[in-house]
Amino acid sequence: MSKTARLAGVSLLSFLTALPAGAITPAPQAQDGSPTAAACAALGYPSVGEVQTSGLQRRSGVQARPAIAPPPSVTPPPPLPIPPVKERAQRSAADTAVLAYAPPPPAMVRSPSSLPMPAPAPRDTERYPSAVANPIKRTADEPVSTFSIDVDTAAYANVRRFLDDGLPVPREAVRVEEMINYFDYGYARPASAETPFRASVAVVPSPWSAQRKLVHIGLQGYERPRANQPPLNLVFLVDTSGSMWSQDRLPLAKKALNVLVDQLRPQDRVAIVAYAGSAGAVLAPTDGRSKLKMRCALEALRSGGSTAGGQGLELAYALARQNFDKAAVNRVILMTDGDFNVGVADPSRLKDVVADQRKSGVYLSVYGFGRGNYNDLMMQTLAQNGNGTAAYVDSLREARKLLRDDFASNLFPIADDVKIQVEFNPREVSEYRLIGYETRLLNREDFNNDQVDAGEVGSGASVTALYEITPAGAAPSSDPLRYGDEKPAPATGKAGELAYLKVRYKPPGGSASKLIERPIGPADAYARLGAAPEATRLAVAVAAYGQKLRGDPWLDPSFDWPAVTALAQGARGEDPYGLRAEFVQLTRAAAGAKGD
Repeated sequence: MSKTARLAGVSLLSFLTALPAGAITPAPQAQDGSPTAAACAALGYPSVGEVQTSGLQRRSGVQARPAIAPPPSVTPPPPLPIPPVKERAQRSAADTAVLAYAPPPPAMVRSPSSLPMPAPAPRDTERYPSAVANPIKRTADEPVSTFSIDVDTAAYANVRRFLDDGLPVPREAVRVEEMINYFDYGYARPASAETPFRASVAVVPSPWSAQRKLVHIGLQGYERPRANQPPLNLVFLVDTSGSMWSQDRLPLAKKALNVLVDQLRPQDRVAIVAYAGSAGAVLAPTDGRSKLKMRCALEALRSGGSTAGGQGLELAYALARQNFDKAAVNRVILMTDGDFNVGVADPSRLKDVVADQRKSGVYLSVYGFGRGNYNDLMMQTLAQNGNGTAAYVDSLREARKLLRDDFASNLFPIADDVKIQVEFNPREVSEYRLIGYETRLLNREDFNNDQVDAGEVGSGASVTALYEITPAGAAPSSDPLRYGDEKPAPATGKAGELAYLKVRYKPPGGSASKLIERPIGPADAYARLGAAPEATRLAVAVAAYGQKLRGDPWLDPSFDWPAVTALAQGARGEDPYGLRAEFVQLTRAAAGAKGD
């Protein structure tokens, strides 16, 4: 931390002690309602105006979420005992340096009329991780495939944004595993938390490649009962830089966080940090009954200035550490377009920052917004190394899916460092190809190494992966070697086994991993794709959609977009939220889009 950063502004500790009485102590009763000017002024946010409801619309055409009506007049329940915010008797030099640049809330509240509205950034400034599609592997040479799970969904919503705007989809924006894992497949659930995953497997003929088959692996996570979910210690880290001014950025981010606020319980705590040219605390740690105060703090945020993302992260982590609770979920939730341009802005350096904080028990989830200068590379780097999820919010509807419908799976972990390893039997499988997960590949030896980081899975979440395999005896992708030994290695498993599946995971906060394993054999096979479970047919349709958008070379030209649409239509099944029907429409839109 530079000397300037250490000396600038007012320390967070001074800010907290200067807050009005009761600012961080529990409210006598639940307080919520519309963040009007009068209501917010009474809570210390005098510059907040009335919430506007005419802004961003849902993609389905329904108007955006209106101002929240005050609750009906009822006799409130007696206050719940909530411990006050824990004050740390001693702070490290690093903490003190981080806290030193936090100005009080008024410095972060800006009048929108005083800010010039910048022109939208050109679309070609968007940044994505560069990853080449996985190659076909010869089982005789490399029989074991290992990867970290990925439950992120950012690519699906981001691709949807391009298609809805009538724009070509950049190939590098398509991560097939994030397309697949966008959906709930209704897998069979684990019986208890003792074994938090249950595997479902199906082997079916590939619809896009003759003589090949697909291995569909689904892992369903245990869903913790609502009453058993631990308290939340959250810090909302909100990008308020000038690039966040448009309706699909800061205004949408505030609406999204209001959806999350709706879900909070009295025992949960939230702090809010905003960052632009510098970083500052807007809301001290506040219990879940003070929802109106949280809404007022969010409504006070205005965009303007450059993007000091590194400072914002450090301050958010400092607040999370200040209120750290071993029994709680301690998490920073970052809302940004990823366009960091002040302070520490290099993804590789920020990777080290969030990885160190992950070890302390404070995780990081990242929600991306906007278009034109959207930095997906930054989002992926932060989320993958912060033990959190990465999502893209293109609409209020998506915010509701992420922060209401999937609230538990995005916030309450049931397992850390989840890894999958599949060993293929060379007597039954001559070749295989993992579809997606290019940025999540691990070395074979990493599977048993508990020091190697992997993905986090939340309560009730599922993980889906697909392999395309070439059965022994079918025409291989490459010619046999003239001078090599083509004899497959002796098989040690039972006759007919295609592969052996292993899943390794750690309990949340644990240091020693546990193992789940099962064979993949004839009992998992279906003679026709149409006879396979609905979940398999839908996963195959989404995998085809992603691969065609990316231009992967392994799909036969005869398997065209109408074939993808027909496969998706046939797997719609029960669709209470309309997500599968929307997917069918996206396959039709993709047929008319031209990639770069």
